[in-house]
Amino acid sequence: MMPRTIDKLRATLPGGDAGQYKIAGLSERLLELIGVTEDDLRKAVAEAQTDEDVAVWLRSHAQTSKYAEANERLSKRKIDDTKDPAAIRKKYPVAERPEIVTLFDMLDADDNEAFSKHA
Repeated sequence: MMPRTIDKLRATLPGGDAGQYKIAGLSERLLELIGVTEDDLRKAVAEAQTDEDVAVWLRSHAQTSKYAEANERLSKRKIDDTKDPAAIRKKYPVAERPEIVTLFDMLDADDNEAFSKHA
């Protein structure tokens, strides 16, 4: 989830276009779990020359001991466990498929559908 979060933050910088994407949701939960603020990470992303620079920054500013817990909690998060599952299903039609259970399943399926057309 962190690479996706970094990409979203990069898109909010001058010259970027975040489109419909925002930090609220899984990215927000991830940052909360590892003890990093959105503003601090955005600044690190803006100053970084490479993704590795961002990774180095995260290793020195995030609560790395929380990584396993964050991965565990977020990977099991189900669509039906969210505040508004109907809104998610409306925004992401792939979420209606019976095999799509977790939010990560949904994001993967949505990305595959959106980007496989461009391959």
